[in-house]
Amino acid sequence: SCDATQLCNCSSMGLDFIPQGLMGKITVLNLSHNRIEHIRSQDLQQTVNLRALLLQSNKISSIDEDSFHSLGKLELLDLSNNSLARLSPVWFEQLFSLQHLHLQGNSYRDLGESSPFSSLRNLSSLHLGNPWFSTIRRGNFEGIELLDKLWIDGGNLSQYEPGSLKSVKKINYMIINIRTINVFSAIVSDLLHSVEWLEVIKISFSVPADMQLLRVMSSSFAKKISFKQTFLTDATVSEIVTILEDMPKLEEVEMIDCNLWGTGHWGIEIQANRSKTLRILTIRKLIIQEFYLFEDLHAVKNLISILTKVTVENTKVFLVPCSLSQNLLSLVYLDLSANLLGDQSLEHSACKGAWPSLKTLNLSQNSLSDLGKTGKSLSHLRNLLLLDVSQNNFGDIPDTCEWPQTLKFLNLSSTQIPKLTTCIPPTLEILDVSANSLREFGLQLPLLKELYLAKNQLKTLPGAVSIPNLVAMSVRRNKLNSFSREEFESFKEMELLDASNNNFICSCEFLAFIHHEARIAQVLVGWPDRYICDSPLAVRGAQVGAVHLSLMECHRSLMVLLICVLVFLVILVLVGLSHKYHAVWYLRMTWAWLQAKRKPKRAPAKDICYDAFVSYSENDSDWVENIMVRELEQACPPFRLCLHKRDFVPGKWIVDNIIDSIEKSHKTLFVLSEHFVQSEWCKYELDFSHFRLFDENNDAAILVLLEPIQSKAIPKRFCKLRKIMNTKTYLEWPLEEEKQEMFWFNLKVALKS
Repeated sequence: SCDATQLCNCSSMGLDFIPQGLMGKITVLNLSHNRIEHIRSQDLQQTVNLRALLLQSNKISSIDEDSFHSLGKLELLDLSNNSLARLSPVWFEQLFSLQHLHLQGNSYRDLGESSPFSSLRNLSSLHLGNPWFSTIRRGNFEGIELLDKLWIDGGNLSQYEPGSLKSVKKINYMIINIRTINVFSAIVSDLLHSVEWLEVIKISFSVPADMQLLRVMSSSFAKKISFKQTFLTDATVSEIVTILEDMPKLEEVEMIDCNLWGTGHWGIEIQANRSKTLRILTIRKLIIQEFYLFEDLHAVKNLISILTKVTVENTKVFLVPCSLSQNLLSLVYLDLSANLLGDQSLEHSACKGAWPSLKTLNLSQNSLSDLGKTGKSLSHLRNLLLLDVSQNNFGDIPDTCEWPQTLKFLNLSSTQIPKLTTCIPPTLEILDVSANSLREFGLQLPLLKELYLAKNQLKTLPGAVSIPNLVAMSVRRNKLNSFSREEFESFKEMELLDASNNNFICSCEFLAFIHHEARIAQVLVGWPDRYICDSPLAVRGAQVGAVHLSLMECHRSLMVLLICVLVFLVILVLVGLSHKYHAVWYLRMTWAWLQAKRKPKRAPAKDICYDAFVSYSENDSDWVENIMVRELEQACPPFRLCLHKRDFVPGKWIVDNIIDSIEKSHKTLFVLSEHFVQSEWCKYELDFSHFRLFDENNDAAILVLLEPIQSKAIPKRFCKLRKIMNTKTYLEWPLEEEKQEMFWFNLKVALKS
């Protein structure tokens, strides 16, 4: 399981223990997703050069004290999602190089009386906790002074001794999953000056009285606060905002997958401009239960004037109040993607004086439908450089539009545009119109440097005269089939051209032309993974002249045509053979026979309804119905006969009728004649009864030979019928009247047997 780099992947192999004989040269050992329960002292004794040991998702419940003592070079140890009920400091005391330790998802309730990590001087990231983790004691983190990342999964953490985390002097990124406000407050008190970025998961700020416990946060030196899956109410929002405003170094606030129960009625107007450092606000997937009743946020309009970057994504925003937009004086980046903004609401949101410093605006995945109105609503933004309106539904666009004079980048991908017009601003340097329905590109864009036309319907390259300064272009997944020398040479500044996944036709002349153009060859080899004729390059960046195309690649259309003709001929031959040798009949009858095999061998006695089922040809029906049936059914006592004309259930498949009739009959009476063995009825339907009958009980068959018949005249598929005629006695219908009485006597005796 090891490769050349000495990475040994033994994941998901059903192992119950660590394999023996591990060599000292192994550097990475992956034993995750197995069934290992115990780690023994000798298991890893020889792996002295191990850098990473992955043991997550096993069933480990015990580890010998010195199991890891030979792993002095180990940098990553993952013991997550096991069954460890305790953590021993002895396990880690020789792991001097360890940087990353994952212990989450076990069953320990605390970290012990002392620190399990006191010898881990190089530890960089630590992940611990589980649903049963309830206690953190003073001294549990002794020996750790600097962490890049600390993740505590403390959903049920109820006891925290103050000062437990004070020994850690600096934590760049701390994630804590916690429910209890007082425990969270105690942890924050210990981390006031050590945490750079604090992320809180699944905490509920719903009780106003609890907010006093959070006042300690206002003294924190954290630069970024993230709330994930947090519950908020109108009664607690203003308190939290006030606390965040007082944090002296806070630069960024992030809310992801949070839930706000309220309508924005926060009672008091939040004080403005107390924070001199807050610059970035990110809100993603904020659920507001009654968002249509939400107020206009006038309470925070003075708070936001210093923000430079705001993201409000997938939060059902349908309007930004004009007064709020006008107060975003310092804003340079605004992301309102995946919301409900329409043409009219955008016009109101981007009112005169709104977003005066804005440079980047993302309005993708909204409800915009008129590109002309969109441009006009934003035309007063004198600093706007980048506009993303992708994944809206514009459709046809007007011939003329108003745009900010500074606009350099425009993303119109996936907007249902069938044709480009002069509505596109001529100031652009980057234009993305991918994933539309464009059949041509003929715009005059003299400043354009990058053009993205992927996933359209183009059959020719855009003209270079109208875009003379183009440096990079993507026309992948279109319908291009060739290039001309003139088309290539006209792009004098071109450095990158991606034309993969098109319909190029290979030819020797085409390859020769590309090979002679050194500059063009450099452009072509920049295409990812595939050459223009779908021929794989041996090495990415190889010269085009080194490519040798096969017959299939150079004459693809001809080869496809030949393959289709051959496939058609093969199918035709198979159909002919199937018809000649009755393949359909054999398949159908085999299926019916297999299904019948699953049924009981013989119906119970109480289900027997007939003395005999009569199998005969339609050409012999006169003798059967007028002579035999009358003789037998009028006998004393009478015989009960089953005839297909009279007793089969209408609408039921013929084979099922035959199966049921045979199973409900004591005997099966075959009236044999030349007509019987040659008829289509016998060939396609009735023959099934032979298969079932002769497989189960030969004595149940009574053969009546209505006329002389040669054994050779019986078709080969009636093999068991031929055999039984050669080995058993059958009754022969006599033409002489004086012998017929003996025939009826013998037949009645056979039916009664």
